[in-house]
Amino acid sequence: MRTLFVLDAKNYDLNGKIFVRPSARSIIIKDNKIFMVHSLKYDYYKFPGGGINEGESKIDALIRETKEEAGLIVIPESIKEFGMVHRIQKGVRFDCDTFIQDNYYYLCEVVDGVFDQNLDEYEADERFTLEYVDSKIILEANRKPNHGPKDPIMIEREARVIELLVEEGYIK
Repeated sequence: MRTLFVLDAKNYDLNGKIFVRPSARSIIIKDNKIFMVHSLKYDYYKFPGGGINEGESKIDALIRETKEEAGLIVIPESIKEFGMVHRIQKGVRFDCDTFIQDNYYYLCEVVDGVFDQNLDEYEADERFTLEYVDSKIILEANRKPNHGPKDPIMIEREARVIELLVEEGYIK
């Protein structure tokens, strides 16, 4: 899979405790809009998806996380690689000094209909809501300066992937 870009905060200690947590994220485009998860509490958008569990494939994690966070069921035969974003920064969670995450993005289609979400406690607290949204709205929200305690590097990652989708002609 191609590397889209690297987000390196250069604020970590590689001699300390390192936590590695890869993720899989779905890019679902229809009629020039994107299905995104909107944190109503902190007003940012993210692609549906999340951490890959030990022993789980990237594709299985993509399908599971998209259903849990967004209530959308991915059609496995539609999945195509888009690219990977490598992220490394000081650990802010998971009791670590360094957090490393390879985020694998896949273009995919979903079955018609939205089903029940199965949100984690923090996702429910943030009021994760599925939205079908224009890229300009996503970029405007994610580029605002204050999203509370949310990691600005994660929010910027999603904005930069949106910009690549625009640049490469997937959306306007």
